[in-house]
Amino acid sequence: MPRQLITPQKIRDHVKRLGELYPPIPVDSVDFTVKDPDALTKRFGGVLDYLARVELEVDRNVLELLVLLPDVDETNRMFYADVWHPQEIQHGLILDKLQTDLGQDTAEPVNEVALRVKILAPLAHFRPIQEITKFLYFLTGASTERQAVLAYNRLTTGLDEMGEDAISKTLISPIKQQEPGHFAFYQMSATSMIQHDALKPWQMWLARVLRSKSYGLVGTNKNDKHRAQYGQVVHELDLHDDLASYAREIGRLEARLLWAKEKGMEFPPYILQALRECVALYREQIDKGEAPDFATA
Repeated sequence: MPRQLITPQKIRDHVKRLGELYPPIPVDSVDFTVKDPDALTKRFGGVLDYLARVELEVDRNVLELLVLLPDVDETNRMFYADVWHPQEIQHGLILDKLQTDLGQDTAEPVNEVALRVKILAPLAHFRPIQEITKFLYFLTGASTERQAVLAYNRLTTGLDEMGEDAISKTLISPIKQQEPGHFAFYQMSATSMIQHDALKPWQMWLARVLRSKSYGLVGTNKNDKHRAQYGQVVHELDLHDDLASYAREIGRLEARLLWAKEKGMEFPPYILQALRECVALYREQIDKGEAPDFATA
């Protein structure tokens, strides 16, 4: 656990800095020049489509937050409404323009609030439940942003290898600059709750139970179609041969905060299980000849 106490003021200052340092990326600042469209589509078509869709699903994410955290404080409101949403939606629009320029179909984000979220709405007004929900929201945000950082890092490496300097430097690089600040917000917020004993033992127990049963990788939306697409992303980013290392990168914070009593746990096992399921579904599509082929889009 960090020695330095993370106060609400420190979190608020961090959010304000994010807004000041990183305004939404203007579309006209991006050079969409691609040297070899066919090669780019063949190698990273699935990645571009997935990232564009997930970034554009922030509209739904905000609606779900309003349902699950009806009494959200000003710092959290400022983060998701004034910083995170404007930045992320712009990421999605820019990535979607790139993929449609390449001849791929436009992204199809899922922006309807899930039924399971609507069912939980009445419980969200009870403060003990809302505290658990807030903690899980921070963990989910940290996991999501960590996956994004890793994906954009891998994508940058691949684009540089291909000599696609324009989109690497003017599109992916600016996005990469913004994502770590989002992760830091979630990390600081979740850590602060633990430092200040915001959750009682029974709440931590329930949080572990809920997390174990509900964890999902970013953008998989509890359906096999999107899980298989995530598996394709893992393959295209060449992460499939060492899923345990990938799970460790995603789940390190969660293991430290939520599962601190489990000595030696590097990452929660449900993260690796989710990764394996996604990869297995994608490989099943390949075996059946049903895997998306963006090179022929």
